[in-house]
Amino acid sequence: MSEDFGLRPGEEAIALPPDFDAGLHFIGRIRTPWTRRAECPKNAAQSDALCTIEVDPRFAPGLQALAGTTHLIVLYWMDRAPRGLLVQQPRHAQAPRGTFALRSPARPNPIALSVVDLLGIAENRLTVRGLDCLDGTPLLDIKPYFASTDSKPDARVGWREA
Repeated sequence: MSEDFGLRPGEEAIALPPDFDAGLHFIGRIRTPWTRRAECPKNAAQSDALCTIEVDPRFAPGLQALAGTTHLIVLYWMDRAPRGLLVQQPRHAQAPRGTFALRSPARPNPIALSVVDLLGIAENRLTVRGLDCLDGTPLLDIKPYFASTDSKPDARVGWREA
């Protein structure tokens, strides 16, 4: 594990299987103002920073018809996060929690999701607000956000209710 992600008391890690189950194609990179973990917002809602999603020119035709879209779902690969943590001790929590009960970047498959404001489109670049990743983070996918189907106002997280 990197020095940014050393184990805290109460945390548990495992060795991952040697082979992968699937392959991915990174479709671009995300440009943000943050180069170190300590600089990153803890979640996307904590930042008003303008960021740029650079879609690889091969995938740029996939941006067709995005004009007029206000929000996007952006999936990205937290490539510098550890992958073996199953139980984590968040700094703000009194007790450890399972990785799948958290939105931490440290997870077996470090896939992150943010709903961003789409502010501009220029060729293969999207200007957005609402990301929480390091500069150069690999881009996995972009999807339009539909308020009618993606919003779940009654959603709850058990440990937050306690």
